[in-house]
Amino acid sequence: MNRKNTSVLSQLKIGSHVHLMGICGTAMGSLAGLLKEKGYKVTGSDQNVYPPMSTQLQELGIEIYQGYKKENLNPKPDLVIVGNVISAHFEEAQELLNSDIPYTSLPAALGEWAIGNRNSLVVTGTHGKTTTTSMLSWIAETCDKNPGFLIGGIPLNFPRSFRNPPSNNDNSEYFVIEGDEYDTAFFDKVPKFVHYRPKYVILTSIEFDHADIYSDINEILSAFKKLLELIPEDGLLVYNAEDKNIPKILEACRARKVSYGLQSGDYKISDRQNLVGRNQMSVEYKGQNIADLAIKQFGPHNTMNALASFVIAKELGWSGFKVMQGLATFNGVKRRQEILLQNESITIVEDFAHHPTAVSLTLDCMKEQFPGKRVIAIYEPRSATSRRNVFEKEYIAALQKADVIFLPQAFDQAKITEESRFSSERVIQNLQQLGKNAYYCKDVEEIVKQLHLTVNKGDIVLIMSNGGFGGIYQKILNLIIKKFSL
Repeated sequence: MNRKNTSVLSQLKIGSHVHLMGICGTAMGSLAGLLKEKGYKVTGSDQNVYPPMSTQLQELGIEIYQGYKKENLNPKPDLVIVGNVISAHFEEAQELLNSDIPYTSLPAALGEWAIGNRNSLVVTGTHGKTTTTSMLSWIAETCDKNPGFLIGGIPLNFPRSFRNPPSNNDNSEYFVIEGDEYDTAFFDKVPKFVHYRPKYVILTSIEFDHADIYSDINEILSAFKKLLELIPEDGLLVYNAEDKNIPKILEACRARKVSYGLQSGDYKISDRQNLVGRNQMSVEYKGQNIADLAIKQFGPHNTMNALASFVIAKELGWSGFKVMQGLATFNGVKRRQEILLQNESITIVEDFAHHPTAVSLTLDCMKEQFPGKRVIAIYEPRSATSRRNVFEKEYIAALQKADVIFLPQAFDQAKITEESRFSSERVIQNLQQLGKNAYYCKDVEEIVKQLHLTVNKGDIVLIMSNGGFGGIYQKILNLIIKKFSL
């Protein structure tokens, strides 16, 4: 019996038991919350449980089973939603396949149940998805659109990373969602975003990433091409005019296309400067100044995120004043340049950056936001791409923007062949040869010890990882508090 991708979710009665395999992923955790708020009984399993998603799930009262064991499906749930971290050989997956329990994937469930026939606003691209999705959700809220949304992070303007849309099915409603090109599930090898019924799309950038499932940039381009082909003729594509790869697939889009950029595009930025603690800029359209924006987030990449959000809202006819108000009051996203501690002695910043371009942009932002300050960068190679040596040269170029660099051994390289592994030691040696103050540390404890000897009053300590990083955040906070008697 083929039970996958059935329409069982829309037919489930309130109170039915839905189990999520891989629940601590950012999107999975958000879906769990949507289901819980609708009145379903929700459980989940995972083997990597860490904040902020674990904290959100705990606050929601959702039970999480540690590890992917067959016992997790007893008592038998009414539906299982399978995350893309699950492999078919996992014990829990095998138990599911051998049972009669209906199952589906996260993206298929979202497309059918959360988005439905609402106007789907999909934010996609290699970089900036989470921040831009959060910005756009807040702008929609400020413009009284009452949107549903699902974000791959926890926005600081909302209590959670998700919100159910209004209960009626009016086509004028919006659902804002972060669209990822990663594959859907072991039984559905297509990019997640093809399930999201895209009508209005922001495309921020296209670079090679996800080296565990894509072999080269051409496969990445094919994935994004599939998304563009799905946008209906009455839809809209808002894209980055300054990205070198996006033009290669634009012909696939039948919908209206509008571009944006710092210096080129239909909409572009002029007179950008940092004033009174704000990133301030003007927006030009066809040579005319049409808006003056001020945001709390710094750096060229956040400027582009804000411009993309402004453009799609303007093109949809939302109130210009309220759009600007939404951008001005947007507070950011947890783990995206989130300040963990700031005083006259020290500033500690956490960021999710893992791709070398994101690392480079984040360091640019630190230099812009904290001019004249020494920046200490602590980076964990943890993503599937960063654990491989495909971007070693790019990481060297990005990390040398910091004044001091710490790298631990890359996370869990057991399944990666030796010749393909990222080498933190090699990267540090190259940085040292460039005259940088750079340290290879085998683990978090060694980083904390060396940081104690290195950090000075007034420094900016930037921690970059897309995972738990061995609990380094609290350990560094404890170190700083003790060293500077805070």
